[in-house]
Amino acid sequence: MPLCLLASPAAWSQGGILVSGFIDAGVYRDNGDTWRVGPIQRSNLAFEAREALGDGAIVTFRLSTRFEPDSGAFEEAGKPFWHDEATIGLTGKFGSLRIGRHMDALYANDWIFDPWDYYDRIASPAYDLWRRNFASDPIANLGGTPDWGRVNNGVFYDSPDMNGFTLHVSGSPESSAGSRRKALMTAVRYRHPHGAAMIAHGRNSAGDTDSFIGLKLIGTAVSLMGGYDISRSGASTAKGLSVGASHVAGRTTYRIGAGRVDVDGVRQERMLGLGVRQALSARTSVYADFARKAYPARIASTYGVGITHSF
Repeated sequence: MPLCLLASPAAWSQGGILVSGFIDAGVYRDNGDTWRVGPIQRSNLAFEAREALGDGAIVTFRLSTRFEPDSGAFEEAGKPFWHDEATIGLTGKFGSLRIGRHMDALYANDWIFDPWDYYDRIASPAYDLWRRNFASDPIANLGGTPDWGRVNNGVFYDSPDMNGFTLHVSGSPESSAGSRRKALMTAVRYRHPHGAAMIAHGRNSAGDTDSFIGLKLIGTAVSLMGGYDISRSGASTAKGLSVGASHVAGRTTYRIGAGRVDVDGVRQERMLGLGVRQALSARTSVYADFARKAYPARIASTYGVGITHSF
C-alpha cells in the first residue's frame, strides 16, 4: 500500500509525511438535464514531505490522487493513479524546481482570475470557456489520451518573488511518438495586496498554442477579475473571454461570472454563473451554484448544492 511505503521510519525521522486533501460532494443537475450525486468541485488526497538540506535548500516531494467521493473510484478511468501530481524537487533562494507530473505554468497560476478558482463544474466561466483548443499534454493520460492541465515527464520552475513579480516555466525535454514540438509554457505573474495580473504563452507537444491574459482587482469586500484566452490547434482558433466578481460578507461569499467562447468566428457558448458559499468553519463550507448556458442549438440551466471539507 502507498501509505505504508510513505510512512517508513526513515521518512518520519526527516520531519514526517504531511497528509492533506479536499473532499467535495453535492447534488446537481448537469448540462444534459440529468440529476447526479458526486463532486461539483475536485476531491483529492495528497502526501508530501520536506527535508532541509542546509543553506536554505529544501528537498520536496508531493504525490496527489483524485477520487470520486460518491463511489470511491478514481476521478476518471482513463487517468493515472497519481493524476493530480507526482513530483520531487528542490526549493531554495533560486526558487522552486520540480520534476515529474504537474500542472503547467498556466494552469498552476491562472485560477485566481476566476471567482470559483477554476474549480467548479457548474458555474465557473473558466472551466467552460478557457482553452477550448489546448490540451497541456496531448498524450499524458492512460491510452495516450490528452490532459487539460498537466504535463508528464515535465520540468517545472517557479522563481522567487521579485517585488511582486514571479516567473513560471514548465516543459518537457522528451519527444514522444507523434510529437511535433517540445512542450514549453511560460507565465509572468504580478501579485499585490490590491490586485494581480498575469500573461502567459506556450505550446504543447502537438504544436498547439495558448495565450492568456488575466487581471484582478482586490477590494476590502469585493474583488473584480477577468481572463482572455486564445488557443490554436491546426487551423482552428478559439477565443474565450470571462469576467467575474466575488463579494465577502462575514462568512458568506457571493460569486458571479459571465463569458463567451468563439471557435473559428462562431459563438459556441455564452454563460452566466451565480453562486453563494457559507463557511461553517475554517475548513468546512456549504454552497449553491447556478448557471445559464447558451449553445448554438440549445440552452441549458445547471444548478446544485454541495459541501466541502479540507484537511
